[in-house]
Amino acid sequence: MTENFVLYSNIAVYSAMAIYTIAFIMFTLDLSRRSASVAAPAEVGATTRVGQLASAGSTTLLERVEAPAAPPATKGPRYLRAAVVLTAFGWALHVGAAFFRGFAAGRVPWANMFEFTLTATAIIVGVFLLVQFWQDLRFLGAFVVGFSLIALGIATTNFYVDVVPLPPALQSAWLVIHVFVASLGTGFFALGAALSIVQLLQARRAAGRAVGLRFLDTLPAADKLENLAYRLIVVGFVFWTFTLIAGAVWAERAWGRYWGWDTKEVWTFIIWTIFAGYIHARATRGWRGSRSAWLAIIGFGAVVFNFTIVNLFFKGLHSYSGIPGVG
Repeated sequence: MTENFVLYSNIAVYSAMAIYTIAFIMFTLDLSRRSASVAAPAEVGATTRVGQLASAGSTTLLERVEAPAAPPATKGPRYLRAAVVLTAFGWALHVGAAFFRGFAAGRVPWANMFEFTLTATAIIVGVFLLVQFWQDLRFLGAFVVGFSLIALGIATTNFYVDVVPLPPALQSAWLVIHVFVASLGTGFFALGAALSIVQLLQARRAAGRAVGLRFLDTLPAADKLENLAYRLIVVGFVFWTFTLIAGAVWAERAWGRYWGWDTKEVWTFIIWTIFAGYIHARATRGWRGSRSAWLAIIGFGAVVFNFTIVNLFFKGLHSYSGIPGVG
């Protein structure tokens, strides 16, 4: 039965990756459509304006006048809606892969880097889909689906290991709580970082330094993107704070101390400090614009570093990569 569950899990994850690939292409096509929808009205508006001035015999220096882009339709084109539907379908298979892996192992599926990647990326995509009920962030689909697709590709080719029993230190209910809330926090940090990247591009576009990225004219302004990123990061910060607390309780149960300056513990605290500084600086020091965006991106970069470099190349009590010869 274990072998069957492992087989079902592998089939589900590869199927999810195939569907994510199609969804990624559709999300990317939507960005191209946005650029085209902005370019055409702008050129028509400029030509009409020049003709009006010329027919009136105006001696004013004629300049190119661009008509403002019409806002995109609320529902979007069919292939954008199809991209969201495919993402949801791929996510269902993705979650199924995690569950089958858990059934095969007889435990929660996050005892090694492969299993954690499988679960964490499912949560990231799930958070992205859930947030759509609050704000239309489908323009982040290419980033979220692309990031998850790359992570799953690396996990299935480089991190994959057979199902093994949990080490004694991981046999705790606090592990379930600790890792689950960390994954939730990572999902919100990922969306906040994606919004911050778009915010930086939007600011460059407004300053005339990203003229070629016309699709940005169909997206929210930089200040709105910043506010959205801030709200998502605050939610992620709450989850990450609880990650620290649950991790300390787990450490006391496993090793008899709440804090031991283990590499993983230190980096988890560094991430908490970065985002705490982001929230504090933005709220009290007036850090707005590009500075807050870069801090959000650096914070998410620290999360990725903590999961990859720290897990693979640093020794410690948290070395549970599961990869032979590593950790």
